[in-house]
Amino acid sequence: PPASTSSDEEDDSDASTKPMRSEKKKNPASLFQTGGDPPKEKKTKKKAPPKAAESEEETPETPQKNSNKKGKGKKSKKVKEERSPSPIIEVDNLEEFVLRPAPQGVTVKCRVTRDKKGMDRGLYPTYYLHLDNDKKVFLLAGRKRKKSKTSNYLISIDPTDLSRGGENFIGKLRSNLMGTKFTVFDNGANPDRANANWSNVRQELSAVVYETNVLGFKGPRKMTVIIPGMNADNERVPIRPRNDNDGLLMRWQNKNMDSVIELHNKAPVWNDETQSYVLNFHGRVTHASVKNFQIVHDSDPDYIVMQFGRVADDAFTMDYNYPLCAVQAFAIALSSFDGKLACE
Repeated sequence: PPASTSSDEEDDSDASTKPMRSEKKKNPASLFQTGGDPPKEKKTKKKAPPKAAESEEETPETPQKNSNKKGKGKKSKKVKEERSPSPIIEVDNLEEFVLRPAPQGVTVKCRVTRDKKGMDRGLYPTYYLHLDNDKKVFLLAGRKRKKSKTSNYLISIDPTDLSRGGENFIGKLRSNLMGTKFTVFDNGANPDRANANWSNVRQELSAVVYETNVLGFKGPRKMTVIIPGMNADNERVPIRPRNDNDGLLMRWQNKNMDSVIELHNKAPVWNDETQSYVLNFHGRVTHASVKNFQIVHDSDPDYIVMQFGRVADDAFTMDYNYPLCAVQAFAIALSSFDGKLACE
């Protein structure tokens, strides 16, 4: 089972997070700040809950209805471990919403479905991202491009239009030849087509690096996620590389981390009883899979920036927190589906 036993996890976490609020618990937002004021002096920001996974249970405003369980929560002994739906989130302008960081203190809970039907969907499935609630609000669709030398996924805000030239194109995910490193771009222009002040050039939103371990890709994967930092106003610092040597991956490789934040997947723990590696997903993941992961900042491994995991053959939950936006999180999830990595 992907979730470790809930009882001691829960008691343990409740005991440890509540008192910490009054002590000096790190404000998760300060972990992602680069440029602007040093994080220490920023006292004005709203405090995000210390643990993403618990934010729902401990904020009374969130409705506790579990109407979209559909039997997924059966294995959990406690009510609060069932798969709770996403908090109510208004998606007024889809294009803005999917690029906007999650609000601090709110876990945006989504569901990814993989559609393999149709002539070439077996090879090139389409992936759909919806908010995980009763309305199933559509957010994004993604599909691998066919005639591309490297893995290249288009991300669109229209489930029926996955064309590069269409106005619904919102971003893309591109891998290196090995299929171990990925970069996520928004829908700006290629640097070759830059305007005078460079403002139309595409931004790099994220990069993902997969490390093979001794067993090749068997066993837990190691992921490094590199994202632009946030400025003092909690807005993403724009990273618009002028050439290939200036992107997130090169900055990270050259340890030039001025405006950049490095995250990692949380290492799962070996469980002798189940003979598998486990992570506690707090009832949001029900199937063991090598694709299940949680992304955290090394300085605060309790604050889950993003988690992703399987709940059915072609369905996955994807939850993200500040500072990620939907496009970043969805693209990171898409990278984990990629063929070269899927040596389960």
